[in-house]
Amino acid sequence: MSYRCIVWCVALLGLMSCQSREKGLWSKERANTWYADKGWLRGSDFIPSTAINQLEMWQAATFDTATIDRELGYAEGIGMNAMRVYLHHVPWVEDAAGFKKRISTYLDIADKHHIVTLFVFFDDCWDSTYQAGPQRAPKPGIHNSGWVQDPGLAIHENPALTDTLERYFKDVMSSFANDKRILLWDLYNEPGNSSHGNRSLPLLEKAFAWGREVNPSQPLSAGVWDWKLKELSTFQLNHSDVITYHNYAPPEEHQRDIDTLRPLGRPLICTEYMARTRSSRFDNIMPLLKKENIGAINWGLVAGKTNTKYAWSTPMPDGSEPPTWFHDIFRPDGTPYSEEEVKVIRGLTGK
Repeated sequence: MSYRCIVWCVALLGLMSCQSREKGLWSKERANTWYADKGWLRGSDFIPSTAINQLEMWQAATFDTATIDRELGYAEGIGMNAMRVYLHHVPWVEDAAGFKKRISTYLDIADKHHIVTLFVFFDDCWDSTYQAGPQRAPKPGIHNSGWVQDPGLAIHENPALTDTLERYFKDVMSSFANDKRILLWDLYNEPGNSSHGNRSLPLLEKAFAWGREVNPSQPLSAGVWDWKLKELSTFQLNHSDVITYHNYAPPEEHQRDIDTLRPLGRPLICTEYMARTRSSRFDNIMPLLKKENIGAINWGLVAGKTNTKYAWSTPMPDGSEPPTWFHDIFRPDGTPYSEEEVKVIRGLTGK
């Protein structure tokens, strides 16, 4: 073998080694360099007010670009620059190409409003069963009365669904793996919720493995939300490029979570906070997150069919206005629930 060939082979082996390292968990240095380039991230968990759940948002018959455009305009108007948005595998099964086209359309609209997106794949919250087609009407005064899990009970009743989920996951992530309009892939919302417990661990493990196979340019994460679920939480923290978490507690408790997560040495993004009646508000939590340089993603932008202005455990079956909104910032016509809150948000975002 010639000297030139030996040099080329050594260089190639070195490149393959680097690529292999890059394909796994991001180094802390890479994660922090990525985060330093983003500025302070702030925004909401977003679903248009005309959709009761992820299916109604993404199915072709109810994909409402006019409302998405208008409501992301409300967010831009108060200086928000990031939205966390839930996907669902059912619209992909129904029409994979159409679903991905709708994702791209949504991203075009968000980008027009200078907003990046965190997409969520799987979810263990609320209804454990679902079906394609028209979704039921909201139950008056009931928080998230039509939100659906993904994949829910189906994964336990039909383990072969895992093959479909893998194809869905890899197809969507591969299609947008280098899309700068996407900030981060949130692989699994609140794994173990709705009494799933550790039964959610196998899918969580697969989601990270599938994500590493695709190796997108965006980081992977799954937010910790219940420290009592030790095995799930440990796996999430050990495998996330960027640490995401949920906290609906007052500032003192929220600070304790921050202090617990800081030693991990990775960027922090709070992907759910702000429940007014639980003392998690814009005036006391958002300044804390800005001071700590933590991404601040509150639950809810515009009050609508999800009914998240009603509290989790305080239903109002007559559908009357709650004395204090639990989540959400705007009414559908763009007027704020609280002008004072919007002033606080604008003061923090510089809008």
